Amino acid sequence: MAALTGLERVSGTATRPRRAWWRGLVFLLAAIYFLVPLGTAFWYTVHTPTAGVSLSAYGELLTAEGFVRSLSLSLGLSAATIVLVLLLTLPAMLAVRLFAPRLRPVLEVLCTLPLIVPPITFVVGIGTALRGGTDLLAPTPFWATLIAVQDPAFPVVLVLAYVVLVLPFVYRSLDAGLRTMDVRTLVEAARNLGASWPYVLVRVVVPNLRSALASASFLTLALVLGEYTVASLLGYEPFAVWIVTVSGSKGQLSVAVSILSLLLIWLLLLAVSTVFSREKGK
Repeated sequence: MAALTGLERVSGTATRPRRAWWRGLVFLLAAIYFLVPLGTAFWYTVHTPTAGVSLSAYGELLTAEGFVRSLSLSLGLSAATIVLVLLLTLPAMLAVRLFAPRLRPVLEVLCTLPLIVPPITFVVGIGTALRGGTDLLAPTPFWATLIAVQDPAFPVVLVLAYVVLVLPFVYRSLDAGLRTMDVRTLVEAARNLGASWPYVLVRVVVPNLRSALASASFLTLALVLGEYTVASLLGYEPFAVWIVTVSGSKGQLSVAVSILSLLLIWLLLLAVSTVFSREKGK
């Protein structure tokens, strides 16, 4: 028996280094796959054959024409899209789970339907509707509203379009979070204690969906910051469109902006994952 136990210990210690070696190899290959293109892009931004190594491309970011305006516009569109899509999706999913479970397949099909429609077809339909609506609603009070949602300073029409595009990803994130909790029991317990429906939503359901809400928010942020087709064809210039516009004349500057935006998203994701890991540890 003692010999068998000793053999198990030896075999266990022998397999651990092998597993660690394979894990290290996989991590190294993944790091090479992701970091080599990023390092190459960074070298392109800091090196020129004539001037050598210089960080002038990054120094031009703050003074570049349209940088602050386009970045602030994209961040504002991201915040508005996150708020609107969560306000639409979360109450609808809770209502279906609590009062109409048979409608869950219907809601799932409706929320994932934007994956089927190509973005180019989607934006062409939006443009046609806006042009037709301008002529149709000109004699009515809704004409001013139609013009207001197309304001270049803050195009609400882009927010509505982004809500549709990000809806499948938000639905999947929230659905995964709701599957990990007994929504009906929590809601019924809170309601029996006298809590109102807004209180139940804000103080009972939302705290248990922090990870799912954070995942949905960052998926929305990444989509809005990188979306180009809809904004470009509708004639607006958020951050992604500005990068493409600048790349025609200042290649180093556009790559530098892309690297900084990518690092910013990584840092935000790292901060959120760190916060939630600490909360789980407590």
